[in-house]
Amino acid sequence: MAVKILIKRRIPEDLREPVCDGLIRRLRKLAVVQRGYISGETLRSVDHPEECLVISTWLNAAAWSIWQANPERIEIQKQIDIILGEPTGYEMYEYI
Repeated sequence: MAVKILIKRRIPEDLREPVCDGLIRRLRKLAVVQRGYISGETLRSVDHPEECLVISTWLNAAAWSIWQANPERIEIQKQIDIILGEPTGYEMYEYI
């Protein structure tokens, strides 16, 4: 069953270009060619512009887990977390 992954980050305006236009774009390019990837979208809160949300849809939890364990993804994610100074939050949801 397909799952939605919510990826939450707080990205201050002065870091938006290197993180969003650089690292997150690299992650997206890698993700779209992964087996089980269906779709993704990146959103910014209207009320709190530093809050960003990526909604990623995967064929199933196993496909997401394989991508989450990908060494290249992990390395890019580490760079994002170092720049932002806090860990990225992840939540998995399934259809009911």
